[in-house]
Amino acid sequence: MKKIELLAPAKNFDTAVDAIDCGADAVYIGGAKFGARHSATNSIAEIARVAEYAHRYGAKVYATLNTLLFDNELEEARRQALALIDAGVDALIVQDMAYCRMGLPIELHASTQTNCVSAEKVRFFEEVGFARAILERSLSKEQIHEIRKATSIELEAFIHGAICVSQSGRCFFSRSTSERSGNRGECSQPCRLEYDLCNDKGEVIIKSKHLLSVRDLDLSARLGEMIDEGITSFKIEGRLKDRAYVRNIVSLYRRLLDHEIAKRDDVERSSAGRSSIEFEPNAARSFTRGATEYFFDGKCRGVASFDTPKAVGERIGKIVRADRRGIVLDCKHNLATGDGVCFITNGVLVGTNVVGTEGERAQLNRYEGVAVGVELFRNYNRLFSQAVERSRVKRTVATDLVLVFEENKITLTATDEKGVTATASIDYTTEETRNKERGEAALRQQLMRSGDTMFEVRDIGIENLRFAPMSVVGALRREVLERLEAERIKSHKRGVEFSENRDAKYPADKLTPQDNVTNRLAREFYADHGVKEIAEGLDCRTSTSGEEVMVSDYCIRREIGECLLERPRLKGDLYLVRGTKRYRLCFDCKKCQMKIFDASL
Repeated sequence: MKKIELLAPAKNFDTAVDAIDCGADAVYIGGAKFGARHSATNSIAEIARVAEYAHRYGAKVYATLNTLLFDNELEEARRQALALIDAGVDALIVQDMAYCRMGLPIELHASTQTNCVSAEKVRFFEEVGFARAILERSLSKEQIHEIRKATSIELEAFIHGAICVSQSGRCFFSRSTSERSGNRGECSQPCRLEYDLCNDKGEVIIKSKHLLSVRDLDLSARLGEMIDEGITSFKIEGRLKDRAYVRNIVSLYRRLLDHEIAKRDDVERSSAGRSSIEFEPNAARSFTRGATEYFFDGKCRGVASFDTPKAVGERIGKIVRADRRGIVLDCKHNLATGDGVCFITNGVLVGTNVVGTEGERAQLNRYEGVAVGVELFRNYNRLFSQAVERSRVKRTVATDLVLVFEENKITLTATDEKGVTATASIDYTTEETRNKERGEAALRQQLMRSGDTMFEVRDIGIENLRFAPMSVVGALRREVLERLEAERIKSHKRGVEFSENRDAKYPADKLTPQDNVTNRLAREFYADHGVKEIAEGLDCRTSTSGEEVMVSDYCIRREIGECLLERPRLKGDLYLVRGTKRYRLCFDCKKCQMKIFDASL
């Protein structure tokens, strides 16, 4: 039976608990360093708490160690990896192949930053000993199919959240503007800024637009197809997102995945339990730059958001009347005081908030740019956010109890939905019960009280019914459920430890500066796997001038209707310009990719 995993981001312990309570089968979280998100770090003690909480439900914890390492960081990185392993994490997500040479007794996952874009590359990771490959976000269904057909390694794919416009691990755009590097966990996100699109004569074709800012991924309608294509781990992006976002999005995808799992006989959920929430999840009501399925069906237009890189939110309606008394929309709405709303006017995103409502009219805090015909979006739903934040969320594991009476002993056995069992007994002289029907009803009522435990009693069996005080039975119930929880944690097993197969051959004999070899252990790793020529990684250099700083399956020409294969009007080289920074665009039509070179002086 194939296990299907919903994988959620965890900024910290509280967010991890929210994700697990709402139904995540696993969470990924960063340690103190080397985790690709400098604003989402956690102590070893905190991660140990996350692991203990997760393992109660059979959920897993993956630690992110997915930044590039320099030689002087190798020993510190190894110490951190060992500490994370001691803390109870189930796997390490890594980009740098140096970790393969550290003798780490744990499962390794190949980060999306290792550029998992082809069957050949993923097959190498499988052969060399990785347990899982995390696929590039821009892959199509067809490409995923080809990778699955050629490999048997676990495949993890993103299903929701921000999209890196570059192929992961092949972006040096941030590094081209400052010392901050995305491969080192400090991306400054220059791809979200405004640029002019210019020709080789310096003439401006498009002025001051967010030409590299793509919308957010939403594959909620494609989960069934992804299961059928061999994806086993479904990943939500967002280790910097707040608790309300995690609660909402995890709850939504838990519901959707459960629906798809229920339709299939060959798959099952990878962890135990059932989550209950008090709100109706809705992806449009959490942070979103607008939804896109990106290139799941192949390369296409309409995936970018030129006007703004900010969260626009859910569309409410079009303004049909506007004056100082408020606005009227072309539809019924549920706007409420305190909601945040926005609209785009003259190509600029304008935000304000609702200060009152009266009938069909909504009063705004500011009216600059408000006009008839403008489309209104809500990027903060106050009532929904409060409902998510205040919702009681609980995850319970179904459990059966069997109570057995003997003349001088009472035994209670608990067996949960995954078959984990615990038993508690007490020496107690029992008596014949006078009213068996009433006695059995009272016992069942007592045993159903699972209280604040993680269990939900599903079925109760009583053998050789005799009389015993309810206090004795209640104490026995509490003891057996405590033991069952301990047994659940104890029964949790890690995957197979990484063991490097040195006979695996890397699918290239030359590595460029964009292949991210930044330390001696990684260099030795690639050399031992057949690479003949290994360039120093671009992050080791002081300048990116003249270098390729991005390779992307997104294409500006395609997005603006100027594809080179479709008789474009725009001829010659194109450039992105912002201040003193100038980038040359190169279009590889055979691969249907865009490459960006740092052309600044």
